[in-house]
Amino acid sequence: MNEIRSISEFHRLLSLPEPRHPLVSVINLKESIFLESEVWKGFVNRFYCVALKREAKGKIKYGQQHYDYDKGVLSFTAPNQVQYLDLQNMECGSGYLLIFHPDFLLKHPLASSINTYGFFSYAVNEALHLSTEEEDDLIAILHKIDKECLHIDRHTQEIILTQIELLLNYSNRFYERQFITRKNNNHQLLVRFERFLNEYFEEDQSASHGLLTVQYIAEKMSLSPNYLSDLLRVHTGQNTQQHIHEKLIEKAKEQLSTTNLSVSEIAYALGFEHAQSFSTLFKKKTKMSPLAFRQVFDS
Repeated sequence: MNEIRSISEFHRLLSLPEPRHPLVSVINLKESIFLESEVWKGFVNRFYCVALKREAKGKIKYGQQHYDYDKGVLSFTAPNQVQYLDLQNMECGSGYLLIFHPDFLLKHPLASSINTYGFFSYAVNEALHLSTEEEDDLIAILHKIDKECLHIDRHTQEIILTQIELLLNYSNRFYERQFITRKNNNHQLLVRFERFLNEYFEEDQSASHGLLTVQYIAEKMSLSPNYLSDLLRVHTGQNTQQHIHEKLIEKAKEQLSTTNLSVSEIAYALGFEHAQSFSTLFKKKTKMSPLAFRQVFDS
């Protein structure tokens, strides 16, 4: 797998001059020409990338998913994500790339808090579609970052990272708006999620697949785990793991109150490898042990 290790190397591959700052850059796609290179057939960046594409046309692939885009979208990639570009079917259009190396975050609170922005691991078909006003807000921030790259002094890192954090917080807001405004599509996803959850337990799939995980259900729904969790949180107030736990406790209560199965048998039937893990979760969620809950129905 090819590696693009530095901002300078990325500039070279886009036929651009050396970046103003070695660890952060705002790239204008209109000024970029992608060099014909084997790199694009499979590569990983060693830096974060926020891509705001306008009127772009092309095909890009992250992992095993292809995505054709032909209008303005905002997408995010974290370091070390595998990417592919099809240069034969690509028109850059206009837009901007904000790229910044993890080293630029060192000794700043964003170094740890950036992991809370789940959209850095969304799939490309889960990109953010912006209104004109939203687009203008983000472009204004990108221009400020680009301008600040001209001044490399002891204030540069703090000023630029404050702007990056502002951009990420705006993106959080815009994603929440998108989750709400795309009602029809999201309603269908919520229905599919609820149906999958019910069928998994009603058909006793735990016996063959084990304890239901966020990764498994997201994969079956062709969504990234973070996107699914964020979507559910906006519409239901609970993330995917919380929904799974809720369903596990519901099924456990049903079996404890209507069958003579032991606690261990119920735990294994629900997919737990260890009965103690099941008991710990049950007590955490209900404030009662499984046996204490059963005794309420036996009395």
